[in-house]
Amino acid sequence: MTEKRPPLSGVSDFIGRHFRHFNAATLVDAADAYAEHLNGGGKMMLTLAGAMSTAELGCSLAAMIRQDRVHAICCTGANLEEDVFNLVAHHHYLRLPEYRNLTTADEERLLARHLNRVTDTCIPEEEAMRRIEQPFLDRCKKIEHAGQRILPHQVFYQLLKEKTWEQHYQIDPADSWLLAACEKSLPLFVPGWEDSTLGNIFAAACIAGRVGSPTVIRGGIEYMMELAEWYRRESVQTPFGFFQIGGGIAGDFPICVVPMMEQDLRLQDIRKWAYFCQISDSTTSYGSYSGAVPNEKITWGKLSAECPKFIIESDATIVAPLIFARILGW
Repeated sequence: MTEKRPPLSGVSDFIGRHFRHFNAATLVDAADAYAEHLNGGGKMMLTLAGAMSTAELGCSLAAMIRQDRVHAICCTGANLEEDVFNLVAHHHYLRLPEYRNLTTADEERLLARHLNRVTDTCIPEEEAMRRIEQPFLDRCKKIEHAGQRILPHQVFYQLLKEKTWEQHYQIDPADSWLLAACEKSLPLFVPGWEDSTLGNIFAAACIAGRVGSPTVIRGGIEYMMELAEWYRRESVQTPFGFFQIGGGIAGDFPICVVPMMEQDLRLQDIRKWAYFCQISDSTTSYGSYSGAVPNEKITWGKLSAECPKFIIESDATIVAPLIFARILGW
C-alpha cells in the first residue's frame, strides 16, 4: 500500500517537491543559494529590465525589499516610472488577453483612446502618465530654482515621501516595489533614464523652455560614479550578490562597476560579485551580451571562478515570483 504524502504547505514546499530538473531545478538551486548568501551575511543587488513593473512584480518584490532580501536595485527608467503608473492608475489599465490577434487597425484604435500597449496590458496616458507629469516637472523646476541637481529616482522618492499622489492610489501600497524602496531609502541606480516616458517629457520640457536646464537631472556617468562610491563603501565588510532579471542596460551597467574600479581606477582589494543569477530569454549564439553565460563574465573581471552562478532560461514573470516566494518562505 502506497504511503500518503503529507499535504504541501505552500508555494515554497510545492517548488521543492516538483521543480527537480532543467530550468526548474536551477530555479530551486538559485533561490536556495540566494538565501544561503544572505544567511552568511551577504547582501543583494537586483537588476530590473523588461516590463516587470507593468507585470506587477511589485506584488512579490516589495515584500523582498521590506524583509531585507534586496539591498539595492538598478532598473530601467521604464520600470521606475511604471511602478508609479500602476500605483495611481491601475483601475484604468486595460488587459488584452487576445493581443496576439490584434490588427493594425485595432492598434490604431487603442492609440486613439490614448492606451499605450505593453504586450497584453495597456497603460492609460491620461490617468497614468499625465497624472505623474506635472508634479514631476514642478519638482524639477523647484530643485532648479534652489540651485540643486538631483538623480531621477530621488525626484520620485521626494514626491512619494510627501504623499503627492496618495489620494490617487488604486492598488494596495504594499504591492508597490518603488514605495517599499522609498520607505527603506534603498540605493537605486537608473541608467539611461532619458529613454523613459518621463525622460522624454523632461527632455521636451527643456527644449520648450519649461525647465531651464537639463542639468538639473543628473545623468548616467554620475550614476556610475554614485554606484562606484556606494559599492566600494558597502562591499568592504559585506559581499554583494547580483540577481539579474532580464538583460540590457539594467544588468550591464552595474555589473561592470567591479572591473572598472579594479582595472581603470587601479584600486586594490575590490570584491567581485559573490553570487550571480540571471533570468534570461536571450540567445547566447546570437552574440547577445544579455544572453552571455555567467562564465563569460569571468574573462571581464566581473565574477570569480568560485562565485555561485546560475542562469534560468525562462520567462521572468513566472520565475522571479517563484524564486522570491521560496526565499520568503511563502
